[in-house]
Amino acid sequence: MRLTTKGRFAVTAMIDVALRQHGGPVTLAGIADRQKISLSYLEQLFGKLRRNHLVASVRGPGGGYTLAKPLAAVSVADIISAVDEPLDATSCGGKGNCHDNHPCMTHHLWTSLNERMHEYLHSVNLEELVRQQHGTPCAASVAAMPERSMRQSRRIPVMAAA
Repeated sequence: MRLTTKGRFAVTAMIDVALRQHGGPVTLAGIADRQKISLSYLEQLFGKLRRNHLVASVRGPGGGYTLAKPLAAVSVADIISAVDEPLDATSCGGKGNCHDNHPCMTHHLWTSLNERMHEYLHSVNLEELVRQQHGTPCAASVAAMPERSMRQSRRIPVMAAA
């Protein structure tokens, strides 16, 4: 199980739009150049993002894309879902027919992982990702860090156990 290029590029492109839309609509050519993503691939992704009401297109000279919703209202899960990116750790697609039409021994483990992934991706929104780009840590990222990593990110020394 892994997030494919489609989901990664969609999230990256949406962050790019969020960072730059204050200057007017953002062109796909600009995103393609800055993020090193194929223009034709971006056209496909943005068609899906537009149909799912995450971006709005502006036609004509000076046209491009803007976000269709406030930053805080767009989660990473929304973006990934909009581009048809399946995030599923089960081998059966969640149907429970992985082993002779019955759940396999690890089905519940992978189903639980799916739930946690979806919860986490729903908890992170574009506003937080934009803040991260500006160097401001966001609450969801800090909350999701293991304790040791969180101490290190705050530059609090970690004392060795005696």
